[in-house]
Parts: sequence; C-alpha cells; structure tokens
Amino acid sequence: MENDNIITLLDENGNETEFEVIATLEVNESEYAILLPLDAEEEEAFIFKMIEEDGKYTLECVEDDEEFHAVAAAYEELLESEEEDEE
Repeated sequence: MENDNIITLLDENGNETEFEVIATLEVNESEYAILLPLDAEEEEAFIFKMIEEDGKYTLECVEDDEEFHAVAAAYEELLESEEEDEE
C-alpha cells in the first residue's frame, strides 16, 4: 500500500531521506509544507516553501527568520484549531 503523504528528498550530499507531509498551508500568499522525517528519533518537523513551476512543485528551505516564525505560528494555530474541533 502506497502512502501519498510520503516523499523522498535528497540532501546536498545526495543522501535520501523520507519525510511524511504532515500539513500544507498558505501564509502571506505563499504555500508551505510541514515535513516530519520518518527515521527521526525526535519529532522535529521542517518547514519548506513550495514553489510551483510548470505544474510541478519544488521545495525550498525557509532561511528567513521572520518568514519561518510566521509559518510556524500559522502551523501552531492550525494544530490548536484541529484540537478544538476534536473536542
């Protein structure tokens, strides 16, 4: 059974790492993906900016602190909203 939420990314050394896409969201008219490495011992998620070109997406690391914090805050709000919906 294939999981559509699992993607494989290559690092700068060509090493493959599998990630689960745990959320996608829009912040300031840009789309972002929240990814969790499948082989990580700690549950530390990564934020990537989704760039669409010719109908295909590429992921770009978010290096700007202000942009990173805006996306992290939006993700936390999303989690809080989901928790409230479950109650």
